[in-house]
Amino acid sequence: MSFIFSPPETVSLPISGSGDRFPIRRVFCVGRNYEDHVVEMGGVPGREPPFFFGKPADAVHQNDEIAYPSHCEDFHHEMELVIAIGEGGTDIPLEKANDHIFGYAAGVDLTRRDYQAWAKKAGRPWTMAKGFDHSAPISAIKPSSKIGHPERGRMHLTVNGETKQDGDLGQQIWKVPEIVSNLSEWIELKAGDLIMTGTPAGVGPLVAGDRVEGSIENIGELAFTITPGPSA
Repeated sequence: MSFIFSPPETVSLPISGSGDRFPIRRVFCVGRNYEDHVVEMGGVPGREPPFFFGKPADAVHQNDEIAYPSHCEDFHHEMELVIAIGEGGTDIPLEKANDHIFGYAAGVDLTRRDYQAWAKKAGRPWTMAKGFDHSAPISAIKPSSKIGHPERGRMHLTVNGETKQDGDLGQQIWKVPEIVSNLSEWIELKAGDLIMTGTPAGVGPLVAGDRVEGSIENIGELAFTITPGPSA
């Protein structure tokens, strides 16, 4: 088979403690999965069914620098647990969901908040609010065979050394097995899929020069600096 141009390189993440890498197929994200974040975004907390949006695989980023995005004046951080799917399936039973998880990572869902607010009001898609270049910095993946399936653990994010987000995995409205099972009702999950599972309260703005450091207890940590964007 020949192509009219070279196929894109496979996006991947390192696996902690291994020389192997995890190839990324798709990135799904869960919205409003922590009650305190629902409140700070003006919503009413409750156990409504989870909803999902996506990012392209090449939004995943591991470099130390991330440029401030174009067409944005309100750029936000959202610290999140990331699920790495190792075995696909459809209609995965709740009690079998963990069997489909290869491991976990720490990630940050970067967001054009002003565009997202406009899109919500106008009834437009969120794609350019969430799925832009380098909008998903993610740590190395820790295999569940080594750490199990954590139900609790501190989630912590600082900007320039100042704590902005400080939550716990136990605060999730929809737990990890529920997320995997529910998403598999809508699409066939495949090995290589990532699921970003929502953020606790404390999301807030970033500007050029900010140093962001995030961690999830026993899972991973990451750090990056915001650099001036193309329109600076």
